[in-house]
Amino acid sequence: MAEPEESQHPASEAAGAATPGAALQRGKTVHGEAANAGHRVLAPDDAEVEAYLEVALDAPAPERTPTDRPPVAAATPEPGTVAVLDFGSQFAQLIARRVRELNVYSELLPHDTPLAELERRGVKAVILSGGPNSVYDEAAPRADASIWSGRLPVLGICYGAQLMALELGGDVLPASKREYGPATVQLTRDDGLFTGIEREQPVWMSHGDSITRLPEGFHATAQTDSTPFAGLAAPDRHLYGIQFHPEVVHTPRGRDVLRNFVTGIAGVAPSWTPANFVESTVAEIRDRVDRHAAATGSDGKVICALSGGVDSAVAAALVHRAVGDRLTCIYVDHGLMRKKESELLRATFEANLGMRLVMVDARERFIARLAGVADPEQKRRIIGDEFIRVFEEEATRLGRIDFLTQGTLYPDVIESTAPETKAAQKIKTHHNVGGLPADLRFQLIEPLRYLFKDEVRLVGLELGLPDAMVHRQPFPGPGLAIRIIGEVTAERLDTLRDADWIVIDEIKAAGLYRSVWQSFAILTPVRSVGVMGDGRTYANVVAIRVVTSEDGMTADWAKLPYDVLGKISSRIVNEVPGVNRVVYDISSKPPATIEWE
Repeated sequence: MAEPEESQHPASEAAGAATPGAALQRGKTVHGEAANAGHRVLAPDDAEVEAYLEVALDAPAPERTPTDRPPVAAATPEPGTVAVLDFGSQFAQLIARRVRELNVYSELLPHDTPLAELERRGVKAVILSGGPNSVYDEAAPRADASIWSGRLPVLGICYGAQLMALELGGDVLPASKREYGPATVQLTRDDGLFTGIEREQPVWMSHGDSITRLPEGFHATAQTDSTPFAGLAAPDRHLYGIQFHPEVVHTPRGRDVLRNFVTGIAGVAPSWTPANFVESTVAEIRDRVDRHAAATGSDGKVICALSGGVDSAVAAALVHRAVGDRLTCIYVDHGLMRKKESELLRATFEANLGMRLVMVDARERFIARLAGVADPEQKRRIIGDEFIRVFEEEATRLGRIDFLTQGTLYPDVIESTAPETKAAQKIKTHHNVGGLPADLRFQLIEPLRYLFKDEVRLVGLELGLPDAMVHRQPFPGPGLAIRIIGEVTAERLDTLRDADWIVIDEIKAAGLYRSVWQSFAILTPVRSVGVMGDGRTYANVVAIRVVTSEDGMTADWAKLPYDVLGKISSRIVNEVPGVNRVVYDISSKPPATIEWE
């Protein structure tokens, strides 16, 4: 068993199963089978229009035509693509990210993708992910048998290595000693995969089965005390396998292993750069909009809903570079943003980038609809519904619109193509690219749909967006509404906004903003007794949450210096009316989530 459930990280905030019915059909693993609880991935943090479309309308996933949502890789294959075939691993997406970090384009594809399809996509190397199954299970996922032909270099990781051994005549059996977590591996042969790497290496293992006999023509390349075949290779057939996970940070030289395979053995040039992406994407968008306008006699107008976050900002900047004034950006100010963020957005897009920007002041509408509502899920749905109402009103005033720009990222594409996981529970409502209504009257432009979050930030810098916007910490779609525990009112929003501003201000002043994942304040429903001056107070308690994380899937509370915590507490109590106590959240994720609601 390659990755049994007990070895996995607990489900993330986004690891929840969707509500029953139509939405349940959206979240399937890439290969359409039940997978482990850690397989679901995070969606973008911005308050994008598609987030609200899902939570407000709960619409079934629509059928998309090639012209409506063009598959970039199929239309314009990237030279030197590395395909990661997904066998259900919690780390499958991470493998693709690590390859991208080598400046090589990588896609996550179903485990049984035919070799002919891989070659059509311009794939030059294949990586087989781990998975929760045992390779000898009757229903265990298999790869296309042509993968083993030697026409493309193949690297099998964990389950992928075991599958390679079994399919080609070796034996895989339950291990006498299972390996979960840190281990030490001895590298016994190089064969190009371990070039420049010391012979003894700390690695991350997660397997209950082991290869017990190698296929004919293979030799061992690595071993541990309990696993004689922790690595195998048949270099003349371009086939390599490793039992450990090179993609996780717990394998320090894992990136070098991946680099040796991708750029060394497979010879793929590192040409996937932000500059190249911007150039090709802008040309593709411009060509698509121009062709549509010529065919329909329209102006080829495009709209984009700006959230203030990096995803929608970068998507808008790309489209603007392609079509200029044919793009109109709509920003719905729902009054739930952090202090001065709306002003930053106006300055960036209207003044600095010269975009057509419609800013809609809908603060009173949102506050009115949220009156008396304390349940966080109900808050999300109300905000989503009202957002759609406002957005559609403004879009109608613009006349005929042909395209809608969305900040969909690659994790959303993976998630939306993919039954909810069998062990997952609904943690909170997240959005999904399957949430668009079936009668949507716009065609979609999704320029970021093949990018991970870190790549989006690099593209944003390439486009000249300000650092403060590009490197903004993740922010929930419903905004401050879910950082107020209980009812949302204008007064409570002002209190939280001021407290949150102080948290961010002091974190930045201490030089910690870029080293922590998120830092923010929460307005609790608790009041406590305090003393200010010579009088007794009975006022609000504000909680502070600062966490460190690699990707938000797991997180630890940040061990901030006491003087920083002291300054934050002192300033909030002295500068924010109605607050007399500050507490610091020292919960990790899991068992807690990053957000409180």
